[in-house]
Amino acid sequence: MTSTPRWLAVARASGLLAPDGAVRPTIFAEMSALATATGSANLGQGFPDTDGPEWVREAAVEALRTGANQYPPGPGIPALRRAVAAHQRRHYGLELDPDSEILVTAGATEAIAAAVLALAGPGDEVLTLEPYYDSYAATIAMAGATHTTAPLRPTPEGWRLDVEAFASAVTPRTRVVLLNTPHNPTGTVLTPAELAVVAAHAARVDAVVVTDEVYEHLTFDGATHVPFATLPGMRERTLTISSVGKSFSLTGWKVGWISGPAELVTAVRTVKQFLTYVSAAPLQPAVARALEEGDADVATLAASLAERRDALVRGLREAGFAVVVPQGTYFVCADAAPFLSPSVPDGDALARALPHLVGVACVPLTAFCRSGSATARALSSWLRFTFVKDEATLDVALTRLAGLRAALAAADPADRVGGGDVGGAT
Repeated sequence: MTSTPRWLAVARASGLLAPDGAVRPTIFAEMSALATATGSANLGQGFPDTDGPEWVREAAVEALRTGANQYPPGPGIPALRRAVAAHQRRHYGLELDPDSEILVTAGATEAIAAAVLALAGPGDEVLTLEPYYDSYAATIAMAGATHTTAPLRPTPEGWRLDVEAFASAVTPRTRVVLLNTPHNPTGTVLTPAELAVVAAHAARVDAVVVTDEVYEHLTFDGATHVPFATLPGMRERTLTISSVGKSFSLTGWKVGWISGPAELVTAVRTVKQFLTYVSAAPLQPAVARALEEGDADVATLAASLAERRDALVRGLREAGFAVVVPQGTYFVCADAAPFLSPSVPDGDALARALPHLVGVACVPLTAFCRSGSATARALSSWLRFTFVKDEATLDVALTRLAGLRAALAAADPADRVGGGDVGGAT
């Protein structure tokens, strides 16, 4: 009897394995392809319509022309590691040794994968919030560890951590808590009280906390991102991950970093060096300059995103969706229950129908949940829309969504499009 190949476990964990055994594309690739095929406004995949600051891009051009084209040092160029250390000191008061406590990676995605592969394996549990970014499930499966979850729940005050469920989910087998705040896909920013709960239970079982903080500067309405490593007693058990992609609208550069205690960073580096070894030699000097000189650009981006978020929230509500207003990130989650019917029974079906019905693409929220989980069932009617698009794209999408009820009725007059209140959302 042969064992199941690990890649199949990864495909199954990330929802890519169809019942017939075929491997499907990710939901992002599927919805973007559908948007292209139908000429839809793409509010599904979270990448900006515009590039980041020109001066940062020109710094990369200069590095290309002046010889930064061969292997950089394995941990990342010294200038970038120093810039990360200075960033953490300036914004959060965290002191880091650039030589031993910072590692440059091929984006945050590699940092997450290398950390999980380094710290967890068969018999261990890795706990995430649910819904969760899809790469988390895949990397946990790569490690052969067990993926456990604790739910975020929609409320009028935003998506909030189910504290009792989280406490129950942390067990003696929990080796890693993989935390994401500001949170994709919900847009919540965990409160100090919620972070304190995570800290207490991680310490209780001596778990390492790996924090994905790529949206750290993209928060709204006075919401404050609190790095987990700044909590009392947590620096020594926390690995912090971020990247240039979100803060500077340079998602294709894939330059990230992970920082924390030297012994934990050494563990991650040991794995990382056999993944990509090194990457992005000419981009690293430009990223260093961005971190050193780009605070005003990031603030301008955050203010612009807040305005676009408000426009998307307003338009979704006017169209008939119930919305939880996000405190950060690129995303708004909306309950589509008022639009469901026997022929469009859940958010998954509606997301795939929207490009054909009204020319708008989004992502079903269940794509960020474990198949069949209680959270997936509770969020089966929810959709995620991105607002990191230009105003023209958002205007087109919202104009089209305003006609959704009529489009559904025309597609199947026998269905009664519902209405009424939706629990937790406003």
